[in-house]
Amino acid sequence: MTDCKFSSDAEVIAFARDNSGVFPAGAKLGVEEIGDGNINFVYRVYSDEGTSVIIKQALHYIRIIGEGWPLSQDRIRIEAEALQQEAEFCPDLVPRLYHFDTERFAIVMEDIGAHENLRHALIARTRLPLLAEHLGRFAAETLFHTSDLYLDAHRKKELVGRFINPDLCKITEDLFFWDPYCDHERNNINPLLWDEAEALWQDAPLKLEVARLKHRFLTCAEALLHGDLHSGSVFACAEGTKVIDPEFAYFGPIGFDVGSLLGNLLLNYAGQAQLPGSDAERSAYQDWLLETIAGFWNTFASRFDALMVEKTQDPSLNLALYREAYLADLLADSIGYAGTEMIRRTLGLAHVADLESIEDPQQRALAESQVLKLGRAMIMQRGQFGTIDTLIAFVRAN
Repeated sequence: MTDCKFSSDAEVIAFARDNSGVFPAGAKLGVEEIGDGNINFVYRVYSDEGTSVIIKQALHYIRIIGEGWPLSQDRIRIEAEALQQEAEFCPDLVPRLYHFDTERFAIVMEDIGAHENLRHALIARTRLPLLAEHLGRFAAETLFHTSDLYLDAHRKKELVGRFINPDLCKITEDLFFWDPYCDHERNNINPLLWDEAEALWQDAPLKLEVARLKHRFLTCAEALLHGDLHSGSVFACAEGTKVIDPEFAYFGPIGFDVGSLLGNLLLNYAGQAQLPGSDAERSAYQDWLLETIAGFWNTFASRFDALMVEKTQDPSLNLALYREAYLADLLADSIGYAGTEMIRRTLGLAHVADLESIEDPQQRALAESQVLKLGRAMIMQRGQFGTIDTLIAFVRAN
């Protein structure tokens, strides 16, 4: 464990100047701390001519808690290498990595300030015409090209070893698959939702299915996941999309990444019914969200299928019937993991602004109750939907 924290703004500026290659000699530079700063330090270093970069530095503990919750600094190496992997197949959809420093546990990367945090954009009912296609392509390209469908056995196992990420995986294991299903001290529950929370804690059939999903998360090294692919890890604008913050990257089930995105779009869908605006505005945006969900999955499935046809070398895996069955299993997995994302964002520690920005507790409870109902059904019935259109019809009816 190393205390590598920058001691002054001047030190941050010097690090950016020396390691980015984007600032002209003699340029006057400034620095500001940005982001929520819950786990890491994040800085923007900028010149008087408008050029800027982002620096992210990992400490050996969770910043907002202190040394009482230690955390491996190797996560910043994992993030840097995950960005490199993603950039190999989707260079337009991730920030450019300029430098990774092993002594400072810091990375220097492209500033994507022209893009808006997707969660904020969705709450504001921004329509993003390229979002579904970009997210579908990102998921298909990054997940296929790090799976056994593409990699030879030696390269795949080498990569699995490089992305062992136990500290951050443990956070996911607890927050997704344990805390929300018991009366845990970390949980954060709207008091008006308490009866529903207690009923969920006693729901043995649901807990069985969550255990099955957790076991897959623990044991299924299917592809290199982003690992934290929620709408706060996506920045977007009308012209483009950037996926950031893959420090939770590890080899796990493909459906976890895909499901995390589906779950976040559905969290916003439920929140929209109670957010400010006319009924017509809310309903129209909910329609757009469901169209985006369909577009995301259809882009992902179509591109993934095409990659299997073009690039899967093992003839036993490159069969039309197997491709069809594989994608059907991926959809079921994704729907199940989407359900766990929705439940944990409602009862667990880390809530989302899609629901929290609903000021009236009773209105918020209505949205949260819908999330719990949808999340449970998606977990329990994940293998029965069959198509994304069937899921969307179910959401509309509930």
